[in-house]
Amino acid sequence: MSPTVHALRNEIRVAVGRYERMESTGFTKESLAAICEAVGYDIPEHSLPSKPEMRAGILWKLGEIESDNPDEVGSSFRKAELTAIATELRDE
Repeated sequence: MSPTVHALRNEIRVAVGRYERMESTGFTKESLAAICEAVGYDIPEHSLPSKPEMRAGILWKLGEIESDNPDEVGSSFRKAELTAIATELRDE
């Protein structure tokens, strides 16, 4: 059985040192920043980029999109994208 979106998000959160959430919610900016660090996408230390910028950077580093252009991503990760992120973090 395939994991749910909620289960994938929590797996990713735990893999980057964040806390699981009881309710199904998207990632905070801090969680996205932790994922960026885990996949090797550099972000400024003193100010976090927008969520779309960080989502695009993560997907770009994983080879899911061709550039880190935030216009290429939706308002949240799709299940296939979450699966790719979780797989990458498991392999580390």
